[in-house]
Amino acid sequence: MFERPPSGQAAVIVHIAFGVDEYAEADREFHELVESAGAEVLDHIGGSRRSPDPRYFVGGGKVDEIAAAVVDRKAELVVFNHDLSPSQERNLEKRLNARVLDRAGLILDIFARRARSHEGKLQVELAQLQHLATRLVRGWSHLERQKGGIGLRGPGETQLETDRRLLNVRIKTLRERLEKVLARREQGRASRRRAETPIVSLVGYTNAGKSTLFNRLTGESIYAADQLFATLDPTLRQLEVPVGDPLIVADTVGFIRDLPHELVAAFRATLEETRDADLLVHVIDAADPERRAHAAQVNQVLAEIGAGEVPQIEVFNKVDLLDDETVRIERDAHGAPVRVWVSAMTGAGVDELRAVLADICNPDMVAGVLRVPATAGRLRSRLFELGVVDDERYESNGDALLSVTASESDLARLIERAGLTVEDVLVQRRAARMSVRETSGTHIH
Repeated sequence: MFERPPSGQAAVIVHIAFGVDEYAEADREFHELVESAGAEVLDHIGGSRRSPDPRYFVGGGKVDEIAAAVVDRKAELVVFNHDLSPSQERNLEKRLNARVLDRAGLILDIFARRARSHEGKLQVELAQLQHLATRLVRGWSHLERQKGGIGLRGPGETQLETDRRLLNVRIKTLRERLEKVLARREQGRASRRRAETPIVSLVGYTNAGKSTLFNRLTGESIYAADQLFATLDPTLRQLEVPVGDPLIVADTVGFIRDLPHELVAAFRATLEETRDADLLVHVIDAADPERRAHAAQVNQVLAEIGAGEVPQIEVFNKVDLLDDETVRIERDAHGAPVRVWVSAMTGAGVDELRAVLADICNPDMVAGVLRVPATAGRLRSRLFELGVVDDERYESNGDALLSVTASESDLARLIERAGLTVEDVLVQRRAARMSVRETSGTHIH
């Protein structure tokens, strides 16, 4: 009879290379993941193989090396930076006499620690149970015991079958609760669509600085820290921009390479905020040497959740950590902004980013000076009611000169209703957006 070993914080970590060029970067990220879970790394076991061993994932000699490290370091936990099958996990625990955790289980544990909202906790629990369900297939021997007692003679129901049934009941309950959450979120999205409020969603690799940028843009103070998955729960806030109506900006969960499929499925309601956005702001750590690979990982997940076609602009964050701290906006051959370099920590470039968001999300906005005749008092009053008048002065004949910033179509409609034409009242057209420094470029450097 085999009972699973107890877990703990003292860990030996294992990362095997399978002909992958990004071993060093993946290894560094693995260390950060383990530390984010609160474990103490006592030893690191590396190595390389052509393919995983079907019984232990690693070879027999490597298992002996890991077992020796567990004994020498008095470790309670062995963490693999790989996905293990249930049988591999079981076989390793029998050989190592220590709890074994794979990459998916590690990330799920971190999410369970960081979830704060009711919705986030439901999503994480669902992902954990879906992951556990695969572990009940031909699971541990203690799960095969049969229930006995009066009235339960005969073959009865094994403990494994009971656990699987109870697990499925709980999964069904969680899915029903999350469907209600999804319905409420859809109502909120429908309200925003009716109000024609543009939605901007911040996406990016974990620890790229999304939450810090969100706080800097909106004046909020949501939790942000220099660690993987510092925040999980989506937050939506209004964002004032230099020109046009306010936007809604959403902070979302960070992505990571090999994100467990259970998490992608469980966080469907959250990720749909990204899929239904009008614009994605892809936050990239400009100081990260692996930013190309991380950006590709984010785009891969976006494609998986149906957000691959949503318009996107890149924001290269943390320019304060670069030798060249230049804040700049890069545009494509047609003059459309494609990349903004900022520092969310210092605030450098954030005003430029607001201007770019206004430019993209309010393309109909124009600015100019209107000469409103004294006889068109209703037009003047309506412009003030809409809050589009920036300045007002009068000419000697009583005409009002109004500096306005408004939607071009709305402005034309108001002028037409007053019995005038744009040519009658437009004195000067000026730039609607703040002046920003621009360069040309379309590629990640």
